[in-house]
Order: sequence, then C-alpha cells, then structure tokens
Amino acid sequence: MARFTLPRDVYHGKGSLEALKTLKGKKAIVVSGGGSVKKSGQLDKIIGYLKEAGMQVESFEGVEPDPSIETVMKGADAMKKFGPDWIVAVGGGSPIDAAKAMWIFYEYPDITFDKVIIPFGLPTLRNKAQFCAISTTSGTATEVTAFSVITDYAKGIKYPLADFNLTPDVAIVDPVMAETMPAKLTAATGMDAITHAVEAYVATCNCDYTDPLALYAAKMISEQLVNSFKGDMQARASMHNAQCLAGMAFSNALLGIVHSMAHKTGAAFSGGHIVHGVANAMYLPKVIKYNAKEPVAAKRYQDIAKFIGLPAGSPAEGTDALIKHIRKLNDSLGLPQCIKNYEGGIINEKEFLEKLPKVAENAVGDACTGSNPRTITPPVMADLLKACFYDTEVNF
Repeated sequence: MARFTLPRDVYHGKGSLEALKTLKGKKAIVVSGGGSVKKSGQLDKIIGYLKEAGMQVESFEGVEPDPSIETVMKGADAMKKFGPDWIVAVGGGSPIDAAKAMWIFYEYPDITFDKVIIPFGLPTLRNKAQFCAISTTSGTATEVTAFSVITDYAKGIKYPLADFNLTPDVAIVDPVMAETMPAKLTAATGMDAITHAVEAYVATCNCDYTDPLALYAAKMISEQLVNSFKGDMQARASMHNAQCLAGMAFSNALLGIVHSMAHKTGAAFSGGHIVHGVANAMYLPKVIKYNAKEPVAAKRYQDIAKFIGLPAGSPAEGTDALIKHIRKLNDSLGLPQCIKNYEGGIINEKEFLEKLPKVAENAVGDACTGSNPRTITPPVMADLLKACFYDTEVNF
C-alpha cells in the first residue's frame, strides 16, 4: 500500500492571497523571515486579511536562512504563550520549514529533537493548530510537502524532518509573492525545483500518481526558468506553479542523494554556507551519472529527457543529454559547476578533504538516501563528493 498526501486546499493564481479571509479560527500567528515580506507590504496585507477573517493576530519575524534549532524553540515558545489555532508561515523555504518545526514543539512541548528527526515518526498534529503556508520563492515547494529542514549549527548538520503530519492544511501559491525575487535567488530556487522533479521521478517510491507531476514540472522548469531569471514575469508565474507541482511529486515519491549531499555539505564548512539550490545544481549532474549505472534509473532519465525534448534514443543517450541540459542551465543562470568554484572558492580544499569522510558518512545516513535508486556506501559517497568538488568524471 502506498500513500499520496497533499494539502486539503491549494489556492493558486494572482490574488489567491485573499483566501486567508476564509480561514476559520480565533488566533493566528504569522511566521516570516528577514524582512523582504515586510518591506514589500505583503506582511501587513496578510495580517489584514487574517483580521478580516475575525482572528487576533501576532507575528514572529526574523527567521534566518537555514533556520536553527534555537530559532525553532523561540518560535514554539511564542506559540505556547499566544495559543494560536492557525499557524501561517510566509516566505521561502526557511520560514515555512521553521514554522513546521515550531508547530511540532508547540503541540508537544516535551518532545526531543532527536525524536523529531526520526523519519515518519511524529505524533499526530492538529490538536492545537492548523497550518497555512504561503510561498514567496519558486523552489522549495515546502508549502505542499511533508518535509522541513532544520540546521544544528553546533554539529554543522542540516536535518530533514519528514512526516505526512507536516503537510500544510492550506497552501497559497500566488505568483505576485514571487515577483520581487532577485535573479540570484530565482536561479538557486529554480535549480532546487528541477532537482525535486528529477529525483522524484527516479526515486524508489515513485508511482502513477507522482510521475505525471514530476515529468510536467521538469518540462515547465526547463522551458521557463531562464526567462524567469531574466525577469519575465509570465515565466516567473509559470515557475511558481511548476515548483509546486515538483513539490507535490517529491513529497510523495521522496528524493535521493542529491539532497542527502546538499543537506550534509550545506553547513559543514567554515568558509561559508553552500546555498541549498546551488548545491543541488552542482551535484545533480554527477548523481545522474552515478545512478544511471542502475538500468531502471537510466530508463527513467531517458523518459525525462524525451519528455522535455532532448535526444533520447537510448537510456545512455537520454542520460547524457539530461546531464548536458542541467549543466547548460547552470551556465545560463551563472551558477558554478563544482564546489571548488563556489562563490570564488570560499570552501577551502584542505578543510573539505579533512572533513570528507565524516560528511560522506552523514550524507549516507540522511533521510533522503533510502529512496535513491542506487545504493551507496560512505567510501563511494566520498568519491562522489570529490567529483562534485573538482568537477571530475563519475565512472564508478
């Protein structure tokens, strides 16, 4: 038996933010990030709509990129004091992911983080509050997924939280919210989205319900991302929908080792964080090559290549064409092809090699590894990460 879970309601299209006026409740807390939503006037609009719905509203602002356990606990404490029956999270992946984790600790104050990170092991939520997510970026799709990513800075590790309980009750996918994204963010989130589509299609939990979503999302992103990056607002609106479709696919089909690697390298090095979407962009071509040694995965990469209009007369041709396509997208978006070239070389080679065995071990242990189509061991993972650092060929 398989399961396919989505939010009960997904409001989409321009003006869909007004759906907030239809929510039924007494108190809502709005969780947001670093200030762009406030500066644009959208935060005030959200609070205004919730008040029109007859709710008392408080806000929790300042969730950082790659939200920390400490931020999650502060937010949960604010919720315990206020007692909301709606949690409304607005932003990119970080504020929504943080709010999902806050929700857990609000409903279960005594639960430990070690228990929370056990995949699909959460107790039942919605005893105190329902959850509404409003996306402002076109990549993570956390507004429709059963996932959250929280960073333990003391350990330098990002932990994916995975449980169908975390799937929001309401998702609002209003393209107006994404119109102010800077080009750099548009590029990174867009490559995150296409990684979701590709990984979902080849993941071991793929099914007839997830495949159409993954394929169509990959096609839309391939056609619209570069134009969205260049400032075409119609393409930006299409990307906002496409990333959501990819999220619906991967939330149910799960992901693979591109995300395992991105989670475990993102906060591992002292030179700086590797932005999640950029990590995916660098790692995806190498992982495709690695996974294609598994015949079923190779055939599925061929399917993707064929669907988006690439040469795909055989699994090998389709795989190679898809790799070239991803690398071409990276070039068109001004993204690096390898860790060594990331942000002018801020990841120190010596530190990378010293930490490599532990990072590789952590990546193999990541929640996303289990649904990858080809198994991997820590030593092989280390070799794959080396290929991602130096942009060398994957022939193993």
